[in-house]
Amino acid sequence: MSTTMVWITITLHILIGIFIAFLSRVGKQNSMAGYFLGDRKLNGFVSALSYSATTYSAFMLVGLAGLTYNGGVGAFGFEIIYFMGVSLVAIFGPRFWLVGKKYGYVTPSEMLGDRYQNKWVAIVTALSSCLFLIPYSAVQLTGIGYLLEGVTSGAISYTTGVIIATILALVFTYIAGIRSVAWTDSLQSLIMIIASTIVVLLIIDGLGGWNGFFDSIEKTKPEALAVPGNGFFNFWTFLGLTIPWFFFSISNPQVSQRLFMPSSMKSMRHMLLGFLIFGFIYTIVSVVWGLSATVLFPELDNADLATPMLLSSELVPDLLGVIVMVGILAAAISTIDSILLTLSSLFSRDVYRNIMKHKQTTDQKQLQIGKIVIPIIAILAYLFAQLQLDLIAVLSVASSAGLIVVVPGIIGAFFWRKGTASGVIISVIIGSIFVIILEAFQLLPLGLKSGIWGIIISTILFISTSFITKAPEDKANEFIDYLQVKLKKNSR
Repeated sequence: MSTTMVWITITLHILIGIFIAFLSRVGKQNSMAGYFLGDRKLNGFVSALSYSATTYSAFMLVGLAGLTYNGGVGAFGFEIIYFMGVSLVAIFGPRFWLVGKKYGYVTPSEMLGDRYQNKWVAIVTALSSCLFLIPYSAVQLTGIGYLLEGVTSGAISYTTGVIIATILALVFTYIAGIRSVAWTDSLQSLIMIIASTIVVLLIIDGLGGWNGFFDSIEKTKPEALAVPGNGFFNFWTFLGLTIPWFFFSISNPQVSQRLFMPSSMKSMRHMLLGFLIFGFIYTIVSVVWGLSATVLFPELDNADLATPMLLSSELVPDLLGVIVMVGILAAAISTIDSILLTLSSLFSRDVYRNIMKHKQTTDQKQLQIGKIVIPIIAILAYLFAQLQLDLIAVLSVASSAGLIVVVPGIIGAFFWRKGTASGVIISVIIGSIFVIILEAFQLLPLGLKSGIWGIIISTILFISTSFITKAPEDKANEFIDYLQVKLKKNSR
């Protein structure tokens, strides 16, 4: 693949992305809600594409394709479980949106802190998110560095690729906050889905159509079409991978924060429907991508090389290959800039504001602090990516499992009046530590992965601690009663 073509395509993508980001500069960006939530006025189409791009990072096309190469069609089942988990948005989405609009919540941690009437709930859950999401951002940067280095045979270095991704994420974030991120996400997600779908169709055609494609798999790697196939997707491995992903839509703050953003309940329904359509197509594309690599390159030592090998194969024209490469880069950047915005809002709204409660902490001051924190978070992610420490890999694998420990507190906020602040704080702290220990030492107590233990431990601690501590009954009743009345009215 020509290095010149790669640079030209990246440059065009950057120019178009910046142009669209500046077009998004409408309305006010001088408040927390304006900058981080788009004044809660995103329409259904933009919300759906932005939600999709944020959720499906570069590691969908690289990671899920590699997982399919390694374990066969079981990877499709793994991703479908995530799809089932998106049904949680139908339950929690309207509730997030209603209380966000009524109480002015900007972050999920702020919502939990107010619901449980304890600032330390907000602080602890915000810091927990930073712990698990900063290394995850670094992994996105690492993926871009390796991708650009690989497709150009080293002409674009790993460090150059990481720097490009970091700068782009900062530029798109700063131009207009979540509005520019949402609009550029829309461009990036369209590039991602269209280009990758065309590549799959070309590859299938090159392998003799769908019949020839499946015949080739049966001849070269028949176990790829069965579950557990080669044994990779045994029951406990499958369960350990899927449980954290099932709760992804409410456990990951960069995703759940977007439930505050739609302009109306109708826009939220459109967001969910659009995301489901996008996600189903992209899942099929990624799985077929991985199965195609098993036919064309059956002896890869590293399954994650499936995507670079396909992009450089004779079946993919150079121009289309470089467009897909930019789509993957764009997907990773969309995840990074969403995380930058979410973590900066968590720090300014939930950590800084609560710690500095006795001092001046106006909305404008919080926004100023949030903007200051954005590049600091980006630099931390860049340094992690540059060092390439084992810690990054440990925390990136643990990220979805670590974030799951807040799920009992979220469910309790909406459905259990007896839930307490102490229950949330203890379940998140101990649950997070437990997950990190299991991942750091690669422990599998009773053969169960850290994500399963994370949800079990945090649930037990949340419930048991809540039974022996006092719940904020007035706020719980106000919060839950308001939702019941509103949801009943909207269902008519």
